[in-house]
Amino acid sequence: MDKNKKKTLTISSDLKKKIDTSSISTSGKKSFSVEKRKPFKPIKQYNNTSSTPNVNINPDNKKKNFARKFIEQQATKDFIKKDNKPTGKSKLKLKGPVDKRDFKLTVSRALNVEEIEIKQRSLASVKRARLKEKKKPEGEEKKEFKKVIKEVKIPEQITIQELSNRMAEKSNDIIKFLFNMKVVATINHNIDKDTAEYIVKEFGHKPILEDKPSIAISKSKEKFEGEVKNRPPVVTIMGHVDHGKTSLLDSLRDTNVVSGEHGGITQHIGAYQVKTDGNKMITFIDTPGHAAFTEMRARGSKITDIVVLVVAADDGIKPQTVEAIKHAKAAKVPIIVAINKCDLPEKNISKIKNEMMQYELIAEDLSGDTLFVEVSALKKLNLDKLKESILLQSEILDLKASFSDQARGVVIESKIDKGKGPVSTILVSNGKLKKGDYFICGDTWGKIRAMISYDGKAINEALPSMPVEILGMNDSVYAGAGFLVTNDENEAKKMTEFKQMNSDKTKALVKDKTGLFEDTKNKDELNIIIKSDVQGSNEALKMAINKISHDEVEAKIILSDIGMINETDVSLAKASNAILIGFNVKPNREAKKLAEDQKVDIKYFNIIYEALDYVSKALSGLLEPDIKETVLGSAEIQKVFSVSNAGKIAGSKVMNGEIKSKSKARIIRDGVVVYTGEIMTIFREKNQVKEVGTGLECGISIKDFIDFKEKDVIESFLAEEVQRTI
Repeated sequence: MDKNKKKTLTISSDLKKKIDTSSISTSGKKSFSVEKRKPFKPIKQYNNTSSTPNVNINPDNKKKNFARKFIEQQATKDFIKKDNKPTGKSKLKLKGPVDKRDFKLTVSRALNVEEIEIKQRSLASVKRARLKEKKKPEGEEKKEFKKVIKEVKIPEQITIQELSNRMAEKSNDIIKFLFNMKVVATINHNIDKDTAEYIVKEFGHKPILEDKPSIAISKSKEKFEGEVKNRPPVVTIMGHVDHGKTSLLDSLRDTNVVSGEHGGITQHIGAYQVKTDGNKMITFIDTPGHAAFTEMRARGSKITDIVVLVVAADDGIKPQTVEAIKHAKAAKVPIIVAINKCDLPEKNISKIKNEMMQYELIAEDLSGDTLFVEVSALKKLNLDKLKESILLQSEILDLKASFSDQARGVVIESKIDKGKGPVSTILVSNGKLKKGDYFICGDTWGKIRAMISYDGKAINEALPSMPVEILGMNDSVYAGAGFLVTNDENEAKKMTEFKQMNSDKTKALVKDKTGLFEDTKNKDELNIIIKSDVQGSNEALKMAINKISHDEVEAKIILSDIGMINETDVSLAKASNAILIGFNVKPNREAKKLAEDQKVDIKYFNIIYEALDYVSKALSGLLEPDIKETVLGSAEIQKVFSVSNAGKIAGSKVMNGEIKSKSKARIIRDGVVVYTGEIMTIFREKNQVKEVGTGLECGISIKDFIDFKEKDVIESFLAEEVQRTI
């Protein structure tokens, strides 16, 4: 409503005069007239016409009171409303002439107690409306509800939304509370248990801290339950590259795995079981020998009971041999030395035994306690003796495990299969693993949909020391991750959420700490995307690339994952100007077409050192080349000439060497280089020449330089770019 407009109530009566209402007719029609008038505008005198109501004044008090009461009630109905909106016009037809100015009544006049004598009126509805808007009647109090105190369970981390639901409080109130504590948050923000506990107490509820799921995990690691038996030993074969580790394992299994390896180099951890003559089982784990697979070998030593160190009889101890010894000693695992290639004429067994003494590995024939076995993988010599040595060592260790408890183990290798999804090779360390079990593994969980043994057969259960391939993980996991069977799906989800929250907190903490020590030097970066077949190879390749360092350039791995190269990888490579490396993987059809359209070059490798060589060359291409200068000669300016169409010419005498046309030149004045440019032309007796030798005079012009001075020295030189390498 416009505040500038004022509504008036015009009533055909004079409240201050005595009114004769004997002839008032009220049947079927309203008895007053409502009109809108502009504020403070003078009212025109009403002319009596045929439509003018007539009022006969009669001193009848009863009729007068009736007319007055009726007029007041109608005024209240039409004007005293919540929205204060006019309801239109209504007319009161009265007999007799009236002066409309005398019958004028405004809303303010109608509501004025002194003027209208509101005590004598029936305006109860008006009073109620006015008092209701201002305040409630005295004596009436607000209803107070008793607060319900709740017991609120608090995990390690919880969102504000979830906390508000558990407390039955408004999330906005919690956000306001945190804001007053100078903490800006939204309903989706995670808060730790200490903050949540404080909030719960402040809101008048009782906090209850939830038990950590990790307690159940740690308790199950030490004690065996159920049926306890002797288990097969887990043996890891380690040693230097090309010393015959995989060949020895092939001979033990009567297989030919090494022929399928790219370049004859093992680049994955493989797990197999071998049956001895006494129907006893031995679990073998094969590790790569290349220097890049250090983490793999370290992981192999941790999950094993015995380490078989393979040393070539014709080659002796090498760097990876020493590294394998260190890993085994760090894991406190007994070592059996297998001297391979004993069938070769250039073998030197005594030399190897003597060299092993410096690493505290003393053979039994030298009064030591380390088992040495001379074998030949090619000729299959003394393989039974090696098996016997392993079984003898396992009996000393007295290896036991439960065959009925809930299974646990460790991930040996992980990959993503196009048809199967995430697939992991698990080594069961304790308990019985069954098809349909719910489990947690790393930061993910799942249900075992299928199990495949080392020889490719589908099985329904796996016992301790058995390597088995499982399907059913919700996501890929890192090699070396722990594996634990749970009671049901809810427990698996709960444990996984707890581990994920702790993992995120650790990552954030590490990031914050490492950020303080970041190198502030500006380096050229080479963005790299790595896609590989298995987690182990991916890990090894990533670590090897990160070790390639230089003061001016560095490799930045923006994505490292397993599985086939897809469209997302190609798009990311295009957007980030990264090189895309596929290790033992190929792109799918859509990714290949997109790479061709986007002109993204994908490099494929099967051998790790070839991939590392490519990355090193790519990094070398980012290095600024070295400039190699060769001084040709120098000339001293004798006089400066001005030549038409040629500008300033420096008349010079060659002091030493020679001055060549189109070569680089620098102007030296008082020992200071004032300009570096290019020699345009050389004049010799008004003729242009290509070069001038020692002792000869000539005229020299320099590109974009004319400020020659006598006694300046012009030095001619050649500049060659030499590409640097890492």
